[in-house]
Amino acid sequence: MDIIIRVNMSSLEVTMEKLPEGYRNLSGRGLTSRVVVDEVNPGADPLGPRNKLVLACGLLADSGVSSSGRLSVGAKSPLTGGIKESNAGGIAAYKMARLGIRAIIVEGMSQNGHQHVLVLDKNGGSLRPGGDLSMLGVYDKAQRIYDQYGKKVGAVIIGPAGERRQVTAGITNNDPSGHPGRYCGRGGLGAVMGSKGLLAVILDDTGASPVGPVRRDQFLSRAKQIARWIKETPQTAEVFPKYGTASMLDTTDAIGGLPTRNFSTGTFEGAEKINGYALHNTIVARGGQGTPTHSCMPGCHIKCSNVFPGRDGNAVVSPLEYETIGMVGANCGIDDLDVIARINYLCNDYGVDTIEVGCALAVAMEAGLMPFGDSGAALAAVEEMAKDTFLGKIIASGVVTAGRVLGVQRVPAVKGQGMPAYDPRAVKGTGVTYATSPMGADHTAGNTVRLNIRHSQREGQVRASRDAQLGIALMDCLGLCVMLVTALKDRGLLAELVSSRFGRNVTLEVLLDMARETLDIERAFNRGAGLTAAHDRLPEFFYHETNPVSGTVFDINREDLEQ
Repeated sequence: MDIIIRVNMSSLEVTMEKLPEGYRNLSGRGLTSRVVVDEVNPGADPLGPRNKLVLACGLLADSGVSSSGRLSVGAKSPLTGGIKESNAGGIAAYKMARLGIRAIIVEGMSQNGHQHVLVLDKNGGSLRPGGDLSMLGVYDKAQRIYDQYGKKVGAVIIGPAGERRQVTAGITNNDPSGHPGRYCGRGGLGAVMGSKGLLAVILDDTGASPVGPVRRDQFLSRAKQIARWIKETPQTAEVFPKYGTASMLDTTDAIGGLPTRNFSTGTFEGAEKINGYALHNTIVARGGQGTPTHSCMPGCHIKCSNVFPGRDGNAVVSPLEYETIGMVGANCGIDDLDVIARINYLCNDYGVDTIEVGCALAVAMEAGLMPFGDSGAALAAVEEMAKDTFLGKIIASGVVTAGRVLGVQRVPAVKGQGMPAYDPRAVKGTGVTYATSPMGADHTAGNTVRLNIRHSQREGQVRASRDAQLGIALMDCLGLCVMLVTALKDRGLLAELVSSRFGRNVTLEVLLDMARETLDIERAFNRGAGLTAAHDRLPEFFYHETNPVSGTVFDINREDLEQ
């Protein structure tokens, strides 16, 4: 796994490079951010030819270690204006590793509006005409790719939103069942891919000869230990497989952390209709193609994903996750799982981030375009995105643009990116992460909600966020799913896995240094792009409006945030 594929969209050349020695311990977010920092000018236009899109797998991809197949995608973000990394499960990282590819670097820009597909296999790579995929929804794109290349390929895809360069556009890839719903959704990276003229990356590992671990016995022993920990931990052995990430909804609702009606309160009267229990019971009762327990990547023992069926038992969307339920549901006053699932499907098909869309819909509701809780109006607004109408453009342009156009002052965003489903007045550590992470308002950058602390008090939140950001950066840099953290009793085992796989001695401190350096270079890039300490701040209303449930405002001052 020591190959870099470099794709020049201007010259249509695809070349293979040896991984530089200085990059040998880098993977996932650590590698995407390092390449962006090394090769992209911070002042570059995010949708111009000088920006680069980087895809990377983790050091443990295709190793048999549970939860190790996350795909990282990085670039300068057209949404935040700074560096961005977004990652997802699926099979793309697994296929990359099997082909010996650590990273794919896409640079330049296709000429004359021509669109292409990148095909990678055991013999190398080539760009092929992609016009037949142009403006198809993600699901139709995926089916056409399967028809042409086979159902077993990995497919990294953008939807029409990415082709239109809309700043909420994400990049998706398929799961082991063929569902193209594993989204690198945040930061508008789909718009970057679309600006290059690249519609899809096809990964065909037929005939590939992956290299096994150098110290096989030691590696297998450590991998089995991870599996045992997962089975011994109630959260990963019972809660996640049964209720998925939606299990979080009751927790946030209880502490006032569930954004409701555009963050006007932190608890939702319809929570019991959309929580993990309701989701599980609905899926089980309907049967058919639905399942509450589903693996998003090969070899995962946690299986926190799901397939949500309609009333007829046919699959509607996979997965239906907490963030979507929280932001499209409670934040918009909608308590109907079928409506939320349909909106999720429409967003996936168009290729946009459901968190950003949920934020924008709620702002539109606050502006009076539709009442909170009006499911029909919300569905109609989301359908306008694919039609590219004026309202559709507003919703697909994200919450900050929606707020400006509609004259709404209460806009929940940091560095241009909409907030996920945790109210920072009630979960203050996560609020610190929203404010200070190089990624903008991003819960996956360092969520503190599972820590055993008083979430609404001021003391200790900066330290909790700092530790969480470092811990998550470590997981991101290794291509590991954050769901594994709950069961990971000794992080030193991660270093042993890397060491035994590659036959070199890598300590936990080396890996933590890699994570620290990644955060440092991301912040340095952002400073070069014009993002300063003044941008490390939540919207004003969080400092002045009391959360009615927790009875608190966000009261962590700028000096503490700058520690």
